[in-house]
Amino acid sequence: MNGTGLPLVTPFDADGELAEDSLRELVTWVTDRGVDFVAPCGSNSEAELMSVEERARVVELVVEEAPSDVPVLAGTGHPGLRETLRQTRLAAEAGADAALVVTPFYYTHDEPALVEHYLSLADESEIPIYLYSVPAYTGVSLPVSAVERLASHDNVHGMKDSSGDLETLQRERAVTDPSFDLLVGSGSVYAHGLDAGADGGILALANVAPERASEVYDRHEAGEEARARRTNADLVALNRAVTARFGVPGLKAAMRSRGAPAGLPRRPHRPVDEAVVAELDGLVADALD
Repeated sequence: MNGTGLPLVTPFDADGELAEDSLRELVTWVTDRGVDFVAPCGSNSEAELMSVEERARVVELVVEEAPSDVPVLAGTGHPGLRETLRQTRLAAEAGADAALVVTPFYYTHDEPALVEHYLSLADESEIPIYLYSVPAYTGVSLPVSAVERLASHDNVHGMKDSSGDLETLQRERAVTDPSFDLLVGSGSVYAHGLDAGADGGILALANVAPERASEVYDRHEAGEEARARRTNADLVALNRAVTARFGVPGLKAAMRSRGAPAGLPRRPHRPVDEAVVAELDGLVADALD
């Protein structure tokens, strides 16, 4: 995987049920706007609020609707190995191209346990495994030394680093082969991550402004690094609003301001209030100007 991807949001209806028609429409909406791959069932997809079966159904629908040239990187991580193996198997059966696996969380695990978890998964999975480190949500940081060891496994193809720490990203790049797909997980530092050697990103921001997020990558690839950084700077306020400030409810509200079929957040999330919607409308307009 390389280029600009996104942790596709999951549309829910007013009763909290999966809105399948909206999800199908959303896949078309984002892929028509130039993203290179999609990652359903990630953090911004509200995956932790869905059952194993619901997540499998989401992946199935996304695979059905995504164009043949847009890979699907399915989130399959759970706190336990058994559930992760099952979710990964279901994703493979649905036709996902690879699995994005968050670090085991809730309990504290040392580095040998984390390495063993991923190696067991990589040994058994029929599709490539991508590591996923998102300490802001899990409280778990995957050590660089663990990344180095895991990257040598034939079935571990890459990593999403959502730490936002460019020093860590540079260290990960230094200890992994160029064929290992290193992906930025923070839209605020996308261009800088590409400068540091990342191969692309999986960005919540790209749910709202897929064409602008893709522009950052395209300019970088064209050798226009300074223009890529300027474009990225124009997106920082919106990115912060739809991640750290207002979370998934804000992300979905910003998407709806563009007419995207984002649906509603699932409880215990609550929709943002009218004042936040108005602020998000302004930030979206500014980012697209």
